[in-house]
Amino acid sequence: MKGLHKISFILLIIGGLNWLIIGLLGTDYVMSILGGSIARIVYILVGLSAIVEIVNHKSLCKQCDKGMSQM
Repeated sequence: MKGLHKISFILLIIGGLNWLIIGLLGTDYVMSILGGSIARIVYILVGLSAIVEIVNHKSLCKQCDKGMSQM
């Protein structure tokens, strides 16, 4: 599960930075570099990574764990 968390976290960083670049510059570098079909797969993986992180966040997040122990 730790490996899945690392992979999904890295994909979320890539997706987040891509959206930042799209917002600031209006250019989709993932699409430009990888092309349409592969970029679509990357976008699907980023979306699935977000779902994995949402489902597993409380059990994997050290900050949330600290917050829960203080309550």
